[in-house]
Amino acid sequence: MIGFYGWPTRRDDHDANAPVDRVSRFECPVLGLFGGADRGITPDLAHEFERALDEAGVRNEIVVYEGAPHSFFDRLMTDHADASDDAWRRILAFVGPRG
Repeated sequence: MIGFYGWPTRRDDHDANAPVDRVSRFECPVLGLFGGADRGITPDLAHEFERALDEAGVRNEIVVYEGAPHSFFDRLMTDHADASDDAWRRILAFVGPRG
């Protein structure tokens, strides 16, 4: 599973579908790509998700791009070319052949 700046934790007390609460059901590795300057999904939330994945034994790679905002890979791609290029390389490696 690959997630780009998706909300990984509970948004409120009524959020029953937060990924952080469902990691024990994950049957695939996770690549999570987050902007370090995202005002909503902060690096702390990304790392909380990473800790939950680790505790559940889910293979994962969580990357937080310092200075990159939410949507750094799409509408702000040219402004954050280094982060976008690195994210794309990680995606290709993640979905590429395993050997």
